[in-house]
Amino acid sequence: MGTNPPVCDFGAPIHDFSLPGTDGKTWTLADVKGEKGTLVMFICNHCPYVMAVIDRIVRDAKELQALGVGVVAISSNDVVTYPQDGPEHMVTLAEEHGFTFPYLYDESQDVARAYEAACTPDFFGYNAAGELQYRGRLDESRREAAPADVRRDLFEAMKLVAATGKGPQEQVASIGCSIKWKD
Repeated sequence: MGTNPPVCDFGAPIHDFSLPGTDGKTWTLADVKGEKGTLVMFICNHCPYVMAVIDRIVRDAKELQALGVGVVAISSNDVVTYPQDGPEHMVTLAEEHGFTFPYLYDESQDVARAYEAACTPDFFGYNAAGELQYRGRLDESRREAAPADVRRDLFEAMKLVAATGKGPQEQVASIGCSIKWKD
């Protein structure tokens, strides 16, 4: 059964972080922030909702980066319970799918808590001023990818944010596996 995050809290501030990436570098918000906005994604390696759309996530991230939107993915799952979400497996996933954005490990889960991330995937789209403008789904996909011709909700929303600084008023929540919190 999937978990849905709450609807977009328009204007909520972006949160800073300092996390290790799959490339061995430590990344901060300043390193990933885009000139026209920033997309913070909570994903993981094992979630069927993420795996169903990982290639679409990579495609949309690359196209958004070309529009001046900074993109980062963060994995916050408890790796004691879900070892397949550990850093060494994150490196493999990022390489296999050609991530053009940093993939960071939130071992303490403090970043996920600051963002109030609920599931994987959970998308947070901010304007250039660091104000939340989108918290919705990638597209109609669930545990299986939707048809290739469905509306690209995340991409279209962030394209609007990049152009106007404002996200769409109508948003459909993402759905995915709950964040695996530590005991």
